[in-house]
Amino acid sequence: MELTAAIEGLRALKEGCDVEVVTDSEYLKNGITTWIHGWKRNGWKTAAKKPVLNQDLWIELDELVQNHQVRWTWTKGHAGHDGQQPLRRIGRAGGARADLTGRRGSNRRSRIGRELAGLDQPIRMR
Repeated sequence: MELTAAIEGLRALKEGCDVEVVTDSEYLKNGITTWIHGWKRNGWKTAAKKPVLNQDLWIELDELVQNHQVRWTWTKGHAGHDGQQPLRRIGRAGGARADLTGRRGSNRRSRIGRELAGLDQPIRMR
């Protein structure tokens, strides 16, 4: 679900953007920022020499990340953060089809989910 939400959020962006993905999933954050490099180097095998779970989703997320400047921020889950629930619903539903745009190199930042849910605060991506 976390991977699907991140993929659908990034897929909705029509141009390269400066994006902050706030997640309560250490699996998502560590997977895309740290572990993926070893997985690719080791032919999509874990340190234990087992196949990486959800390889197809990790490959798609990795390809989408290449189009944007993405900062991955972890936040504690289920701690009453506004905005977590709408994006969880998006992840469960298979993603949103919103048209979000931002401009790379500008001061404007797109926060995945804010526009999706119509909120004034960032959504914590799960």
